[in-house]
Amino acid sequence: MIIPKTAEEIELMRESALIVSKTLGMLAKEVKPGVTTLHLDALAETFIRDHGGVPGFLGLYDFPNSLCMSPNAQVVHGIPNDTPLVEGDIISIDCGVLKNDFYGDHAYTFEVGEVAPETKKLLQVTKASLYVGMRQFKKGNRVGDVGHAIQKYTEDHGYGVVRELVGHGLGRKMHEDPEMPNYGKRGRGKKFVEGMVVAIEPMINLGTRRIRQLKDGWTILTADGKPSAHFEHNVALVDGKPELLSTFQYVYEALGIVSDEEEEFRQKKLQL
Repeated sequence: MIIPKTAEEIELMRESALIVSKTLGMLAKEVKPGVTTLHLDALAETFIRDHGGVPGFLGLYDFPNSLCMSPNAQVVHGIPNDTPLVEGDIISIDCGVLKNDFYGDHAYTFEVGEVAPETKKLLQVTKASLYVGMRQFKKGNRVGDVGHAIQKYTEDHGYGVVRELVGHGLGRKMHEDPEMPNYGKRGRGKKFVEGMVVAIEPMINLGTRRIRQLKDGWTILTADGKPSAHFEHNVALVDGKPELLSTFQYVYEALGIVSDEEEEFRQKKLQL
């Protein structure tokens, strides 16, 4: 059952989402060759707590860390470890925060130094597909409209769309209804309702859409060992339109990137 949020609850969720956004922005300056994902995880936990939040992933379903850290062929749910990042890696950082009884949850895939051109393009297309999908999160549409838009955009570039892992509703629980697949048919699935909040998160592979899981019970990899990208935003349906609660602007500020990609999804100007 979809649980709509009041205007006040959506603002509380924005607070949670923005702590995640700020955490990713802090990490953007730290992602470089020689750094371990376990070190980044420790930085994130301290940062989240210092900003009045609780790490949303730590202990959730018995996950052992604050961040899901998934390099290269890892799609999602990678466990932080002592292996240093190296030049040319990519690393998907998925972060959750609980504050005021509501969750924020989003992800960004970072480049570690200079990456291969085909990998860079995968990241660009995957991130663009996130906004392509968000445009379909509006009054009168259904879950399948978002999934279809993401699927078509990424498959038109020749990429594989992961089927087994999906976005989700968000609120007092990390995972609420509805599931938000990155594939589907127009006009199918649950209808969007005013006040609902979702995490839209394309998980797109350079090669096959097929995946496998490590024996740790968490880490998901591409079946062919090719890179995978993951970008995620939190979005509310406000006045029949998508209202972005999270932002990548802290990441862009850290990396010196200028972008206006989020502006069409904000009814309120973001105060950095």
